[in-house]
Amino acid sequence: MLILVVNAGSSSLKYQLLNMDDESVLAKGNCDRIGIDGHVTHKTADGREYSADCAFPTHTEAFMKLVEVLTTGDAAVIKDMSEIAAVGHRIVQGAEVFSETTLVTDEIIDKIDELRELAPVHNHAHALALRACKKVMPASVPQAVVFDTAFHQTMPEKAFMFGLPYEDYEKLHVRKYGFHGTSHRFVSQALAKAMGKDVKDLKIVSCHLGNGSSITAIDGGKSVDTTMGFTPLDGVLMGTRTGSVDPSAVTFVMEKHGFTPAEMSEYMNKKSGFLGVSGVGSDNRDVSAAADQGNARAILSKEMLVYQIKKYIGAFAAAMNGLDAVLFTGGIGENAPDVREQVCSDMEVLGIKIDTVANAGVHGKLCKVSRSDSKVQVWVVPTNEELLIARDTLALISK
Repeated sequence: MLILVVNAGSSSLKYQLLNMDDESVLAKGNCDRIGIDGHVTHKTADGREYSADCAFPTHTEAFMKLVEVLTTGDAAVIKDMSEIAAVGHRIVQGAEVFSETTLVTDEIIDKIDELRELAPVHNHAHALALRACKKVMPASVPQAVVFDTAFHQTMPEKAFMFGLPYEDYEKLHVRKYGFHGTSHRFVSQALAKAMGKDVKDLKIVSCHLGNGSSITAIDGGKSVDTTMGFTPLDGVLMGTRTGSVDPSAVTFVMEKHGFTPAEMSEYMNKKSGFLGVSGVGSDNRDVSAAADQGNARAILSKEMLVYQIKKYIGAFAAAMNGLDAVLFTGGIGENAPDVREQVCSDMEVLGIKIDTVANAGVHGKLCKVSRSDSKVQVWVVPTNEELLIARDTLALISK
């Protein structure tokens, strides 16, 4: 059975076609620069590739190109889109409206679009892509939406509420939502399997570290707290995002620079984080290279990230009254042994002892990197959000 997984942004349409009989990827690609000039890249599992500049005025033209590259030409993998059993879409913000994977209808798309105020960069783009996909795909092919925020709907009120007047929650829906939920759910389940345990019996701190980073406390397979908040801006230092900042510092800087709210949001989301502190760039690899050469601001950037992750691991261990495992995933989490080592060093108070030799050689593969005498296991667990979306979609249509 074939499932097409779609991850649409405001100017991009990433996709994977999976054979769920063995969960293999048949093809994947990206329709990029939608609304600008357009470009498609497409690659099959057996190594065939296709790329071209294309006209993508809207998401509809991008979906039409997706259909074309999957079904025709030298890099085709199917003859007709009717061979696809279903389409699964990643949606960033489901708020309190969506707590589980849901079949797509016109009403569901409208509701996702209505939530765009909570995720202005993402949700309207998701709605555009969903409408475009409905135009292009055969009506007989069901579609499902999987929400990044759904996993975090198990957080207790004491964890997701802010100290603002309660009316702001009731009327404006201002609260912690959390993000990366699809990733955190996938890696926590994969970790439990690797440990030979039931996820319901584990207390896990999941560290999804990349250009955007979030730490989640997972108790018994459920999210009980997470670092990202009302938006993905909160939490630890990220590529271009500030992470947590005193709100008074925000209003102070805003006044001094004469920023509008939109300009201040841009400042904190696009010009801060690694980029703003280091002055080198937003990519951990560039910052690490500069730190290795003695760049003081680059060193500071890395120290800030490591320190903040340590604090959250300790805080979440306290919140869960215990800790069985810490896992690292995402671009940095899977491929930066130095970050993992620095985070897990001097953490014996929590029973964490990293195996520096084993850890040094791990890049993007499932592996335990803690010592045999470590009371808390430390693992690298590659994430696969597309596979989880495909699994959720298959489970839903199978009902």
